[in-house]
Amino acid sequence: MPLAATAVVISLWAVSWGIAAIWSRRTEARPSTIDQAVHLIPTIFGAVLLSVGARVRFAGRYHAIGGTPLWRLPDSVGWTMFTICVLGLAFTWWARLTLGDLWSSSVSRKEDHTIVEKGPYRLVRHPIYTGLDLAFAMLALQLATPAGLVGACFIMFGFWLKARLEERFLSAQLGEAAYADYRRRTPMLVPFWPARG
Repeated sequence: MPLAATAVVISLWAVSWGIAAIWSRRTEARPSTIDQAVHLIPTIFGAVLLSVGARVRFAGRYHAIGGTPLWRLPDSVGWTMFTICVLGLAFTWWARLTLGDLWSSSVSRKEDHTIVEKGPYRLVRHPIYTGLDLAFAMLALQLATPAGLVGACFIMFGFWLKARLEERFLSAQLGEAAYADYRRRTPMLVPFWPARG
């Protein structure tokens, strides 16, 4: 069943991502807790809604909170979405490996921080968020529950807010000139979309 396979691959990604979190440089600065809460609140709320949508769909007991699935996809479409989800998660790992020990789960400036512009960072400025948006969108479309669909939208909104915070913070920390040219040349989240800085 493609939906179950998608859920399993996202779970395996989450475990591997958590294990890899130990590979990171020392943090030298980060935005205030309030600034970070602006993106964390919609992201966590979205994750809760997506989990409710998944739980309802897998349990098969539909109720007002999770909602009845709005559609059922043929297996061929489901497997295509599973493949897109795997590609999105692979994109996050490509970005994670490209960043190396500069990676951080929160917005921060690491020791000897530099702007990475190679690998997937040539395509978008925030490839990890791009890959996760793609993966969660594919999961939500397969779940087809109102809670899951709304949850994925909140997660995407939260990642967009986090990307904006990260860019403001790193511009202030590393100097606007260091980031401005990269922002002009490279789209924020959607590859090949015109960059607007």
